[in-house]
This record gives sequence, structure tokens and C-alpha cells, in this order.
Amino acid sequence: MTEISGTAATTPDGRGPGAPDTAEDIAAAWERERPGTPVSSIGIVTPVWQLAKLLGDDRRRVLAHAGVDAATLDLLSVLRRSGPPYTLSTRELARRCLVTAGAVSQRVARGEREGLIRRIPGTGRPRTVLVTLTPAGHALVEATVDRVLRREAELLDGLAPAQQDDLAALLRVLLRTVQDRVGDRGLTQVGQE
Repeated sequence: MTEISGTAATTPDGRGPGAPDTAEDIAAAWERERPGTPVSSIGIVTPVWQLAKLLGDDRRRVLAHAGVDAATLDLLSVLRRSGPPYTLSTRELARRCLVTAGAVSQRVARGEREGLIRRIPGTGRPRTVLVTLTPAGHALVEATVDRVLRREAELLDGLAPAQQDDLAALLRVLLRTVQDRVGDRGLTQVGQE
């Protein structure tokens, strides 16, 4: 049943015409069409997917405005979080960025072309390559991380601090559980293989 408000129909929960089904709508439809279908996951998985899409899209907009892509920021952030002298081996970068050696090699090449990082020969193991932040890379990551984290804090401020802590704890448990059940501890950015 919809209500008519002016010329646009809205649902009882205030959603406008053409609004996507809520997780509750989807679960109810499956229960109606296929009684006995297990639908309890829909109320969690559907909002998680929707949030991942919204948060990913919003982060891409913020990064585009800052003039940096997600892969480059990931590389610079990993180096910055490593502490002075902001230098890691390509192997360690791949491990911390949760990407393959080939992917980190592409990121490093792009960052070097843009003057954000530089490669230096490592010591010890043969063929070890170290990657270090340049002053330009350091400045970019400092400015961009503040923008990204400030925006994401704004998006979450509808939850009280205690609710944010509770949600973060529950998400950590859920992530570990799902990783164990699917046998995959590797993570990538949303939507990437």
C-alpha cells in the first residue's frame, strides 16, 4: 500500500517511488514465494553489500577530488604507516597491500612515474627492491588521508561512539568467521578479484 503525497507515491516507511527493496522486503518476498527458504542472512548481507557500494563510491569521489586513485593511496598509506624512514620492500608492500607481486609492481611503477615514491636497491637478499616515499608522496598521503578519514567519520556520525565500537567489534568477528568458512584470509578492495 502506498500513500500519495503530492504527485509522488511513497511507501509507508517514506521511501519514494522506484526505491529499491529493503532487506526486509527481499526476505519477505522469498518467504512468500518459497516458504522454508533460509532468509535470515538477507538482513545482514544485503545492507553490508549496499554499504560497501555506497562507501566505495563515496571514497572514489573523495579521491578523485583529491587527484589520487585508490591503489596509489593504498601504496602511499602503507608506506606512511610503516613509520620513518617510510621504506618497505616490494614483497612487504604486496603483503600489506593484500595484492599480488605483479599488482604491487604496477603500483610502484605508477607511483614512481608520478614522483610519489622511489625505488632503491635493497641489501641482503639479491634482487630485493626497497620503496620509499618522496616528499611529494608524503605530502599527498598526509592531505588525502585526512580528507578520506574525515569524510568517513562524517558518514558514520549517525551512530553514537558506543554503537560504532559495538559495530566494529561485531564486524571483526563476522569477518574472521566468514574468512574461516570460505578458507580465504586474503582481502582485496571491494569488487576486485
